[in-house]
Amino acid sequence: MNVIRTTPPRPVDVTAVFPQLAPLARPAIRLHPRPGDPSRHDSSIGGPLLWPADEPWPHCDAPHEGGGQVLARVRVEQRVRARAAAHPDGTPGVSSYTPEEQAILEQIDWDFERPDGPVPLLPVAQLYVRDVPVLRPPGQADLLQVLWCPFDHPEMYMPRTAVFWRSAAAVTDILTSPPEPFDVEHEEYVPEPCVLAPERITEYPNSLELSEELREQLGDWSRWQAADAGVDSSYAPYPESFYHSNLSVAPGWKAGGWPQWGYTDPAPRQCPACDTAMDALLTIDTFEWDSGNRSWIPYEDQAAASSTGQRHRDTQRPTAVQIGSGYKQQLYICPAAPEHPHIELMQ
Repeated sequence: MNVIRTTPPRPVDVTAVFPQLAPLARPAIRLHPRPGDPSRHDSSIGGPLLWPADEPWPHCDAPHEGGGQVLARVRVEQRVRARAAAHPDGTPGVSSYTPEEQAILEQIDWDFERPDGPVPLLPVAQLYVRDVPVLRPPGQADLLQVLWCPFDHPEMYMPRTAVFWRSAAAVTDILTSPPEPFDVEHEEYVPEPCVLAPERITEYPNSLELSEELREQLGDWSRWQAADAGVDSSYAPYPESFYHSNLSVAPGWKAGGWPQWGYTDPAPRQCPACDTAMDALLTIDTFEWDSGNRSWIPYEDQAAASSTGQRHRDTQRPTAVQIGSGYKQQLYICPAAPEHPHIELMQ
């Protein structure tokens, strides 16, 4: 971890205005992924995993109807983008294919048929507890690994994920060349390799998870005025929106915290094995922020975010992942037994 990202203080201390929210505070860690070259011993998005050589690599054996994006081509384009990002002022030839990359592209059979058999999963996230202490792993585990099948699955219309917990110290013989799928449904299902800058923050529930009484209070502009909270008067017609956008749930990739809602109303999240209420584990987000929540932009990214150039797009969507039409994929685990099957929702 050699980068830092700092979320500005929230524009209002919401618990001073609504003390009822104080007991509902939850810690979350914004991961702040940025393109880089992570190793197997780093927390990362889309980076190589610390995977035991004697443990089978996970595959998906469900039917796969989509596809068409050859993974080798996607990897080549990622390397070209990484070189261009490393030379933002432009260096002649930096965005051109190398002879090796050109040879890879020339070898691709564009009329391919997908190989028969299960599809190897792709790495999505590797999080060490030392970097992301909100994780609560089972037993002696100190490492979370999340992979997914890079195809839409009919029952969910997004990649299907697999979650693994392990002890990093127990991995002494590392798998250095894991299998990869030949093709993927969308290139947006191949995360750009990213280093992380984990940052602990405090979140409060999405307003849809609050009591009707508290929601009415959040929507009462006179309550904000009486507290002299300094909220911009432009929010007077919809103060609950101010809470939603600036004070409750952070955007972007994160671990822990509260889930964001909006695509649907809050859905039951009960453990399929023991019926325990499940906790948020990981949010896989298309965007690190958007026009409605710019107060969450880290100080270090504000100059780039004000730009209209490529740097703005890269900073806003550094992993190149897209869920649905720009949504989030939320993973939940059982707090009583993290090894129980997880569930996932799109929001």
